[in-house]
Amino acid sequence: MPAKVVVGAQWGDEGKAKVVDFLSESADLVVRFQGGANAGHTVVAGGKEFIFHLVPAGVLHPGKVGVIGNGVVVDPEALLEEMDRLEGIGVKVDGRLFVSRDAHLVMPYHKVLDRVMEEHRGKRIGTTGKGIGPCYRDKAGRVGIRVGDLMDPDVFRAKLHAALDVHNRILSSYGEPPLDEGEILSQYRRFAERMASLVADTSLILNRALDEGKRVLFEGAQGTLLDLDHGTYPFVTSSNTTAGGACTGTGVGPTRIDEVVGVAKAYTTRVGEGPLPTEFEGEMEEEMRRRWGEYGATTGRGRRCGWFDAVAVRYAARVNGFTSLALTRLDSLEGMDPVKICVAYEYDGRITEEFPNSAEVLGRCRPVYEELPGWDGPTSSARSWEELPEGARAYVRRIGELVGAEVVLISVGREREQTIVLGEPWR
Repeated sequence: MPAKVVVGAQWGDEGKAKVVDFLSESADLVVRFQGGANAGHTVVAGGKEFIFHLVPAGVLHPGKVGVIGNGVVVDPEALLEEMDRLEGIGVKVDGRLFVSRDAHLVMPYHKVLDRVMEEHRGKRIGTTGKGIGPCYRDKAGRVGIRVGDLMDPDVFRAKLHAALDVHNRILSSYGEPPLDEGEILSQYRRFAERMASLVADTSLILNRALDEGKRVLFEGAQGTLLDLDHGTYPFVTSSNTTAGGACTGTGVGPTRIDEVVGVAKAYTTRVGEGPLPTEFEGEMEEEMRRRWGEYGATTGRGRRCGWFDAVAVRYAARVNGFTSLALTRLDSLEGMDPVKICVAYEYDGRITEEFPNSAEVLGRCRPVYEELPGWDGPTSSARSWEELPEGARAYVRRIGELVGAEVVLISVGREREQTIVLGEPWR
């Protein structure tokens, strides 16, 4: 039962989509298990750039089956637009994409609430405004509407009426005009017609596939340090981005998971608010952001940048149980000398090698760096471990030692072929 989970080891934007795309070549099914249209997964293949938000990135490979699990919150409008956009550039997903009937629907009032609550919140958390948090809030409050409800007009109408009565009252308290029930019914009726062929019992599909010995790849969104429980709360997303979310978000038991691959950049980035101990200071951050092209695929916001934080990634390895590590953007460090790795934090006059469970404490931590010699090219043209410069090899080895996970895949560029494999992708 070959099942592999791919999760981000930092604050998201680690390059998971490229790793998923690479591993999908040998997979049969690729599954999104949490998050929503706030995710932005970018794959470059054949010189073309493909951006995914809800559709699993693995569907770029012909014949691969994509699954959107019950742990995902689905914006029907965003999903159908994404499918249309992919088909417009030659990637046909209709007929090989399934959506869990138990996934919750992002509704128009969720998006409005997301915006106004962020505007009125005393401490901004940097939401994307896609309605993800309010949708998960309704799910936890047991007043959400699920994809399966959309397929039954009477059930959907009754649930929408009840939900809209409550949410319009909330919106009015923020000075927002009420949303029209008839307009939403009409809009979502059209969505239901187009989505009818996609809706399925995806837990059954996945477990049967595993019973048949098929390879299933679980694709996480965001990163470990944005996990609702294990991230830098409250500056987190509203779902479980860690490997455990692959089970609860798909209906596949933990005994069926064979491997957990953590994906980390060769440096650190973060979008939005919250602590980032290794963040570059002053003009260097803007210079690195421009040099590395660090802008969000979903929002276009500039990412905050810093040196590799081994303390944070080692923590991610612990809470996920990494069996291996994929390192991306190694080529971006080419020409920098020295290169630094954060190996510990200084807090209140003491040195610690453990990641604190408090965002307030993390915000007061100062990085303790280890410096390694940098290297010049060629990095992006390397296709094997031996072709990498010795400085790059030493850097990769040191990261593996500090994190406690074997680096089995190295990305040295955006294209698929710019990948160095150090082991068997599917054991």
